[in-house]
Amino acid sequence: MTPAAEYQSRLEARRQAVAASTKASARLSAARFGTGIAGVFVFWLVFVHRGASPLWMLAPIVVFIVLARFHEHTLRALDRARRGEQYYRRALARLNGDWQQYGETGAGFLDPHHPYAASLDIFGPGSVFQLLSSARTRAGEQVLARWLLTPASPAEITARQQAVSDLKPRLDLREELFLLGDDIRAGIHPDALAQWGDAAAVLPGRAVRLASFVLPLLTIAGIVLWASQGSRILFLLAALAQALLFYYLRPMVNQVLESLDAPARELQLIAVLLRRIENEPFEAPLLSNLSQQFAAQPSRHIQRLARYVELASQRRNAFFAPVAAILLWSLHFAWAIEAWRAAHGSSIARWLDALGEFEALSSLAVYAAGRPEDVFPIIQEGPPLYDGENIAHPLLPRGRAVPNSIRISNEQPLIIISGSNMSGKSTMLRTVGVNAVLAFAGAPVRASRLTLTPFAIGASIRVVDSLQEGSSRFFAEITQLRRLVDLARGPVPLLFLLDEILSGTNSHDRRIGAAAILRGLLSLGAAGLVTTHDLALTRIAETVEPPGLNLHFEDHLEEGRIVFDYRIRPGVVAKSNALALMRSIGLDVDDSLRS
Repeated sequence: MTPAAEYQSRLEARRQAVAASTKASARLSAARFGTGIAGVFVFWLVFVHRGASPLWMLAPIVVFIVLARFHEHTLRALDRARRGEQYYRRALARLNGDWQQYGETGAGFLDPHHPYAASLDIFGPGSVFQLLSSARTRAGEQVLARWLLTPASPAEITARQQAVSDLKPRLDLREELFLLGDDIRAGIHPDALAQWGDAAAVLPGRAVRLASFVLPLLTIAGIVLWASQGSRILFLLAALAQALLFYYLRPMVNQVLESLDAPARELQLIAVLLRRIENEPFEAPLLSNLSQQFAAQPSRHIQRLARYVELASQRRNAFFAPVAAILLWSLHFAWAIEAWRAAHGSSIARWLDALGEFEALSSLAVYAAGRPEDVFPIIQEGPPLYDGENIAHPLLPRGRAVPNSIRISNEQPLIIISGSNMSGKSTMLRTVGVNAVLAFAGAPVRASRLTLTPFAIGASIRVVDSLQEGSSRFFAEITQLRRLVDLARGPVPLLFLLDEILSGTNSHDRRIGAAAILRGLLSLGAAGLVTTHDLALTRIAETVEPPGLNLHFEDHLEEGRIVFDYRIRPGVVAKSNALALMRSIGLDVDDSLRS
């Protein structure tokens, strides 16, 4: 069964469950209402008409309680079915190309100075991150973002591919992880929570803690003594001592409790996610190693911490507040949280890292499961190589993405792609780059085959001027090119992707500057692609060593309309479509002005 058919079948089952649970809920609501009416009648019969024993009141009360329990169970089933329906709607949207309306965009992870993130649409609306991410926690998002920004080693990539293959068929597990907990936005910043776990204790030592237990007992004893014998001395002394103690400790108590108030709900989410993962057997070595991080059942410990936070929040309840004040309620739970931190705080970073890595792998597995035609790339050591057969852009719907084959090697490290406007040159650069990013993250790629060696990736495709930084587009471009040259000096060969190189200057300076930059990159062992519609730049391929290769995209006119086939061809493009494009949108271009 294809992924689309499987998802559609499960979506229909969840829709039927929603309909059945909705009907059951309506029937139970009516039954509860009817039981309430019957209870009123029995009350009249027993206490007004005095025609029946008071024991008859038990009947509607018991029935109402039983119906309430059944109704609560039905509402939980309804919520679960609705969330399951939502999960498969999202899954189908990913397959149908409508995924941009769902999920986090990861825009907060975008660094404008990163060597390829902005140019390759790694973050933001309609980005690679949004397509991939199904993480429920901030830790998962951070790990996935890090993998997309930093190419892994061949050994790490192989381990991730094995883990993704292990998770890929586990559709039930992925659905359950989505259904667990509230559908809340990830709020915990793992680094901040890890720092909280390693921080020193805030509250003072044992003597003060002993006083916090003794004083409430004395206060309660004073209340009893006052009520029974009229003596207020014990109550007043104990209450005064208790007030002074709390006044002294209040800033520290607030510091302890407020540090966890905000992330309390996500702590509960983390606990239920961990509990589900702890019970799952895995075969892939990487997943087995992650499971070892959960051997101590961190879900149980985190759930207890979340429970402490939840109970401490009861101090804000207006009816419970007087009792909480007498019992020093908030102080005792601050002590409990401090004790928890002393016992488990140093493990928080390890638990969150492991959960984040699992969520990142699960995101890649969701992506892989929905694209069975995509393949895992072969990562090999050796001289620079990018050999892709029928590669296409993964952000484009499969029906619109036109595959092409391309090979960049140590023997032919430079390819110059010429072509007219809108012919597909920039998309080709992004296709090569995005598939490399996916490959180095451990994900499958959109290709029938891709073999490549480790690369640092650098792109100059989407370069804009900056009013804030006071730089022109040309200055922004040469600054980015300087970053790529510096990157090429690193230990890993650079895969460069340069779109319309130096288009912001005159033709003479452009030819000289482009040739110098490309020779410099090649001399540092870099390899890559350059696009241009300036045919003079295509001659650079003949002047570098080893010689480069010229490829091109072309177009043709059909009934006065420009048509692109987005197929890459050998050689230099023979014509330009700029004037035809201008005429196609209604601009009056006079051929007599052509020099």
